[in-house]
Amino acid sequence: MCERRCTGDGRLQNTMKDKYLLLAKCAVNVMCILGIPTTIAVPFFLKWYGKINNHFSGILYPIQTVMFVISGVFACLIVFELRSMLKTVEEENCFVKNNVTSLERMGWYSFIIAIVSMIRLALYVTPGCFAIIVVFIIAGLFSKVLGKVFEKAIEYKEDNDLTI
Repeated sequence: MCERRCTGDGRLQNTMKDKYLLLAKCAVNVMCILGIPTTIAVPFFLKWYGKINNHFSGILYPIQTVMFVISGVFACLIVFELRSMLKTVEEENCFVKNNVTSLERMGWYSFIIAIVSMIRLALYVTPGCFAIIVVFIIAGLFSKVLGKVFEKAIEYKEDNDLTI
């Protein structure tokens, strides 16, 4: 059941929407805070993990490290784009060109992560790697399509603004 409350200026606002927005902002902020140090820690973690799993030691260590760091950097970039988009949602002005650009970038970043994971798959086959590839291909396609939807919505909004 969604509650509605008065904002003080006579408008009713959906508190459930506020809760989801707050939850999304918190999640994205946590990802921002943890994403960079986690990406930086990859070489150290893989060095340790290489002692347990041979696929992450020797000549494969630098290759795996570079691939994981590349994926981590692009994952962080996706989170930063999400953070930027959440600000426009919070301001109730989400149909702007910056969001179309963010969605386009997130699509490309997702495809890059999927490609890097495909290359990694050639070195070490895991079910998780297959899942990452599928998830990021879907995320990339979703971002690209949603970018086109936003682009069209902006056109309609601009037409409507000119009409009024």
